[in-house]
Amino acid sequence: MEIQENQQETWSETESRSSTSSRRAGFSGPLATNKRNSSKKSSKYKEEEYVEITLDVRDDSVSVQNIRGGDSETAFLASQLERKNHPSLGSQLSLRLRQVSQELKRITSSNTFDKVDRSKSGAARALKGLKFMTKNVGTEGWSEVEARFDKLAVDGLLPKNRFGQCIGMNESSEFASELFDALARNRGITSASISKAVLREFWEQITDQGFDARLQIFFGMVDKNADGRITEEEVKEIIALSASANKLSKIQERAEEYAALIMEELDPDNLGYIELYNLEMLLLQAPNQSTNLATDSRILSQVLSQRLVPTKDHNPIKRCYRKVAYFVEDNWKRIWVMALWLGICAGLFTWKFIQYKHRAVFDVMGYCVTTAKGAAETTKFNMALILLPVCRNTITWLRSKTKLGAVVPFDDNINFHKVVAFGIAIGVGLHAGAHLTCDFPRLLHATDEEYEPMKPFFGDDRPNNYWWFVKGTEGWTGVVMVVLMAIAYILAQPWFRRNRLNLPTTLKKLTGFNAFWYSHHLFVIVYALFIVHGYYLYLSKKWYKKTTWMYLAIPMGLYACERLIRAFRSGYKSVRILKVAVYPGNVLALHMSKPQGFRYTSGQYIFVNCSAVSQFQWHPFSITSAPGDDYLSIHIRTLGDWTAQLKAVFSKVCQPASSNQSGLLRADIASSDNKPRLPKLLIDGPYGAPAQDYKNYDVLLLVGLGIGATPLISIVKDVLNNIKQQKEIEEGMVESGIKGNKRKPFATKRAYFYWVTREQGSFEWFRGVMNEVADYDQDRVIELHNYCTSVYEEGDARSALIAMLQSLQHAKNGVDVVSETRVKTHFARPNWRKVFKHVAVNYPNQKVGVFYCGAPGLTGELRRLAQDFSRKTTTKFDFHKENF
Repeated sequence: MEIQENQQETWSETESRSSTSSRRAGFSGPLATNKRNSSKKSSKYKEEEYVEITLDVRDDSVSVQNIRGGDSETAFLASQLERKNHPSLGSQLSLRLRQVSQELKRITSSNTFDKVDRSKSGAARALKGLKFMTKNVGTEGWSEVEARFDKLAVDGLLPKNRFGQCIGMNESSEFASELFDALARNRGITSASISKAVLREFWEQITDQGFDARLQIFFGMVDKNADGRITEEEVKEIIALSASANKLSKIQERAEEYAALIMEELDPDNLGYIELYNLEMLLLQAPNQSTNLATDSRILSQVLSQRLVPTKDHNPIKRCYRKVAYFVEDNWKRIWVMALWLGICAGLFTWKFIQYKHRAVFDVMGYCVTTAKGAAETTKFNMALILLPVCRNTITWLRSKTKLGAVVPFDDNINFHKVVAFGIAIGVGLHAGAHLTCDFPRLLHATDEEYEPMKPFFGDDRPNNYWWFVKGTEGWTGVVMVVLMAIAYILAQPWFRRNRLNLPTTLKKLTGFNAFWYSHHLFVIVYALFIVHGYYLYLSKKWYKKTTWMYLAIPMGLYACERLIRAFRSGYKSVRILKVAVYPGNVLALHMSKPQGFRYTSGQYIFVNCSAVSQFQWHPFSITSAPGDDYLSIHIRTLGDWTAQLKAVFSKVCQPASSNQSGLLRADIASSDNKPRLPKLLIDGPYGAPAQDYKNYDVLLLVGLGIGATPLISIVKDVLNNIKQQKEIEEGMVESGIKGNKRKPFATKRAYFYWVTREQGSFEWFRGVMNEVADYDQDRVIELHNYCTSVYEEGDARSALIAMLQSLQHAKNGVDVVSETRVKTHFARPNWRKVFKHVAVNYPNQKVGVFYCGAPGLTGELRRLAQDFSRKTTTKFDFHKENF
């Protein structure tokens, strides 16, 4: 054997590098010699073949460093050489080598069926691509399968229709049924029920780690008549079955076309069938569909992995200090704003509390009146403050034109609005509760002597019941306000606003977004009553002590100006519809003319009003066109009653799309001679959003979930337009500066766009954008990654044929079978840690803008990863989110 010095590299993210001082020795040499053939020798193998295995040997462990020759089973056997912390490594190493060598000879002399030459990477990839069970494989999984068998079996036999549920393929009953048939045919079983012993045989075969065993199962699923040949019709059936299991309706519809593609590739002689070795070749030669992101630097990747190893400090004080320091670092803007707000509320409450403690009413009403008045003072302040976060024009101007965004979290304006609303609820509860349960009862039961100081406030005749307080102006205005506030507050909760509760039909009509919108506009009545209530006070008669109007004057004036500006601006910003398209997934796309002077930044949004649906309601939607486009576009997903009605109104003017158009229904008004009568649209905006800050970063990581991709598509298009403009400048087609106006340099040098969606039809929404990026972005400035979560992850047999078909179609026609664009689609969900690691490795010492738009469920994970990588690498990730 040959002894050589090897440098070990550790690629695991959870293991740190061992000491470099450990003694290492590598062994390589022939382990199998003179492969003997049986009576029927395969022509594809030489009579003599060697397998070379390079080992990394230390004092107490052995690991496989490299394998040359052999197949996936060779790799599996070689892995048996690996030993860690072995007490007598030197004495047993030669014995292990002899055992593996003998087993390799036995395998290579087998002639189960002809095999093609396999590279190590090809066999490993194909082995993974035909994994039938991605979880619970081996003996540990059998115990769970056995337990399910005991529950599902009928008279000791498992019916075929329960086979999928028993082995864990709950969502793929048809695929599991075909798998059952293939396994049964192989054993000559014709019954539709099997015993536990037979199920155990099935389980052992589908969890077999050998590639050949898996290939035979898959071939058996396709070859339904068991004649050893697969016809085009059988290929079509398995494509339709795989497409159905992965919810890919478009592939299912084109199963015949794709079956012809596979036959053209694997049956060049037009025999009308393909054999097992043809399928094996396709699996081994198909391009890698792995979603694992490679990095340019192995050394940096290793260092990064070490830095990201989670370490736990044994000192609880240090551990707690680190958590607090990280929390403050990530949330310092929110912390100082909340601290200021709480401080002002506490100060106002204390000031009023002390003031009334030194008045004569304290002797009669006690701490009840001080509590009520302290709560009333904080309510005045919060009723004024709650209007400011919804002054959208003011906030957009402040974040765009000033530097306040560096210290004020403008992105949290709606969250702060909700926090202040909660503060109002507490203040109203304390104020009303203290009056009704404490102040008024004490006053009613006061003696004549105790009531004497109260005469200037309540009159010479002492009130004799509760009705006296309620019928007064102070009383009925307070009661009506509390009722209206309670209605608006309750209907604004997500359970009611998004119709998440299973309510009776009658009550369900009283909830939803429409109910939230109209109930929230009761604030006009509430503020009017609040001013009246604050003027007619029991215990204050001097005008300058009635401070309610003083609190509200400026905020109400500012808000009134906001509404006037919005009403005036929307009045002349009537837009002309250029194109309407209805896409799969209940998405309506509207292309409109740009109003004169309308300027916006990618990532911003506009409010839309359609009088045909409601004259009063305005709804926000992200702009999907880029600032450089000559039109304005939005994509609206049907998520509520208003959007459903809007889609229905515009669908009436649409016609079925032609073969060369995307979408289900379309109306291209600009190119149509017979222009239909369209509903009138008004727009208001644009308004600021977190995504508009993308221009502050050289590197962007854009993550969109479903329809949440809309603001990010605008950013992608803006980056693409800049690429086009730079090319035109370089080619001399346009001048870089016109009349001395210097164009501001475009900051973005690299953009990663990850779009995750459940439905195949969703890719139609932005098919044109993705194809445009593929055509014009020759320098790969924009890296697109589409993920379809309805497709089973790589390594699952249910998606193996889809992966093969995808590779063939993309190699031949340059089009992806899932998205039907030039961008290849990944299966299942991204590994977000690997995504962040890929960016961190390629852009050290830089700031990366992470922009997420989608459902709240993914927000926490992305924020934690951004924080984790920012702390443990030199790359800093700034996280911005926008939920819907």
